[in-house]
Amino acid sequence: MRILLDTQCWLWMSLSPERFSARGRRLVEDRENVLYLSAASAWEIAIKHALGKLRLPEPPVRFVPARVAALGVQPLAVEHQDALQAATLPPRHRDPFDRLLVAQAQLGDLPILTADPLISAYDVTTISA
Repeated sequence: MRILLDTQCWLWMSLSPERFSARGRRLVEDRENVLYLSAASAWEIAIKHALGKLRLPEPPVRFVPARVAALGVQPLAVEHQDALQAATLPPRHRDPFDRLLVAQAQLGDLPILTADPLISAYDVTTISA
């Protein structure tokens, strides 16, 4: 299964995997699944870290690539079509990063692993973390 991780879930994988439900943990630990981390999530992590809202063991410029590689997660670029699709979404969620993830999931036909109930308000498949 191909799965887009929301930012929070990727951080859980990296820093506190015990926060996942049993099903969520099985999904992220199953090496048959292809897990994706959007560049939007890397940007969100960098911004939150710079604002002092996210503590990491090292700066995001080192932490994110190292953990992506260690966890076997695939990077997902943000394309123009993703940004344009995000702009068409109804304003059900105020977080622009999550709206971009929804757009990428829609265009890439990817379910999103998330703990955010607002994401399921969109026309996208969600998997509860």
